[in-house]
Amino acid sequence: MSDETTDDFDVTEQAVPIPPVRSLKELIDRVTGRNLPPSHPMEDSGVAELLPFPFLAMVGQREMKLALLLAMINPAIGGVLLIGPRGTGKTTAVRSLIDLLPMQPRSLCFYGCLPEDIEKVGIDAVCPDCAKKYAMGEPLAKLDKVRLVELPLNARLEDITGEIDERAGGNQQLSLRRGLLAQADRNLLYVDEVNLLHDDVIDALLDAAAQGSYTVRRGPISSTYWSRFVLIGSMNPEEGRLRPQIQDRFGLRVIVRGLQEAQERLEAYRRVQSYLVNRRQTVAEYQGDTEIAREEIQLARDLISQVVISDEVANLGLALINRLGIDSLRAEITLFEAARAYAVADGRLGVVPEDLSAVALLALRLRRSKFIVDYFGKQEEEDNEILQMQAETLKVHSGIQMEQTPGDFHD
Repeated sequence: MSDETTDDFDVTEQAVPIPPVRSLKELIDRVTGRNLPPSHPMEDSGVAELLPFPFLAMVGQREMKLALLLAMINPAIGGVLLIGPRGTGKTTAVRSLIDLLPMQPRSLCFYGCLPEDIEKVGIDAVCPDCAKKYAMGEPLAKLDKVRLVELPLNARLEDITGEIDERAGGNQQLSLRRGLLAQADRNLLYVDEVNLLHDDVIDALLDAAAQGSYTVRRGPISSTYWSRFVLIGSMNPEEGRLRPQIQDRFGLRVIVRGLQEAQERLEAYRRVQSYLVNRRQTVAEYQGDTEIAREEIQLARDLISQVVISDEVANLGLALINRLGIDSLRAEITLFEAARAYAVADGRLGVVPEDLSAVALLALRLRRSKFIVDYFGKQEEEDNEILQMQAETLKVHSGIQMEQTPGDFHD
């Protein structure tokens, strides 16, 4: 190629910077108002095909959509809890995320070593084999799509944590079959009817969510697995309350109500009917918008580490949490991380007060406890009584000392 041609097509001059992330909210608004064309029945081949209802085809439920999108963009939010009556689309919405899930690095190592571990902690954060690979420039991970792992309601504890594989050989590392918690590592873990889980399953789930890993011991054999997942749960409050310990693990809390407008309910019916008649055609109608949304989620996820929140904006959030009387430190963690995700989804790398306002309800609702307020109130009364008695006792004791002191000096 001649010099003249090189100048005409100079890569440096012609390179276009990565555009800011377009608003996911605008995309949702655009597809929400779309009317689908009539569907024609599709020929049944007898082979089941995984074609979930399109996420962008759901009518209304903007708060639920927003919460799920923010959780995919920023796993540090801590997951999503969907609370509402049956038939409001909670499970449908979660399962429809399959077509929007982004890509992420997945370790090639048995121990789950990643390049980011070295970048954050140092070379000692990975196993010796991976340290050698890193020094030689060999990859430690490959890009893989985030998966949706569902935890069935009837799951046993052994299904969750893992159990001995009778078919495995004598190698202790291979004699334990990985459970659902290990399969959920760096994925989405969905728990439907989370309030109906057995206590032992909830305890295992809590421990894995808190530590990011868990250890399985079966007799002389033990193994530790990574379990860093985004937890998504759904529940119908009519069927029972959720234990406070597990509820506190969910970052965003969504109250899912039924559609109120008659026009919205009619449109929802038409879209469901179209999907039942011809799933492939309905999915195809939203394919282009789904691909745009997936690309924007991926870009937002890649840029989330660059989003900053100033002290001024953070102090506004802290003042709100203080006025609400929320004790859990997870309140500000969720509020700030959700605001960062909201900002990058809107194409910005800095959080503004409006971002806090947009996610405040999702992040802060259901975090206050009347029992705790009453408990602390009674405890404060007891503390005041103790302090008062202490002051009176010291006063009396001080008077006794004053009466005795002159006599001592006189002697």
